[in-house]
Amino acid sequence: MTGWSLRPGRAADAAILVGIERRACELLRGHEAYPVFARSTLAADDHVEAAARGRLWVAESGGRAVGYALYSCVDGQAYLVQMDVDPDHGRRGIGRALLEHVCASAAGEGFERITLVTLRDVPWNASFYASAGFEVLEPARYTPSMHAMLVEERGLGFPMHLRVVMQRWLGRPG
Repeated sequence: MTGWSLRPGRAADAAILVGIERRACELLRGHEAYPVFARSTLAADDHVEAAARGRLWVAESGGRAVGYALYSCVDGQAYLVQMDVDPDHGRRGIGRALLEHVCASAAGEGFERITLVTLRDVPWNASFYASAGFEVLEPARYTPSMHAMLVEERGLGFPMHLRVVMQRWLGRPG
């Protein structure tokens, strides 16, 4: 890991991480989902809560946060809530390292699998996660909370034909 490292997130990181999410969102400008993402960032409190639970990991370069990943528990399993890397630091393996670290952390908590919801047509979304061992989860296997989250996304205006739920069994490297 040249030029950057991973560390546990802290409550004091929250505002910086919201900014990273906003900058990363700009990569979607022109995409059908951009308007929803542009108005739907995580709240600083989400980062603070994840940090307090040990479920926030930050990539740092030169003493500055340049990416993060946070997860929670949904219906008894780990759920990747958000992962972003500042576009100025992209394509250096930071996202992959964050993802693997989150998976290891979740496995260490005893979770059997981790799920996420992403865009199926953006190269750094579904195909990236597939390359890390995630598989598409069929709707018949969604948990009640997963169904509710997708209903909420539909209400926010997400283009649901582009959304996909993916899952990875933990303990298996990506």
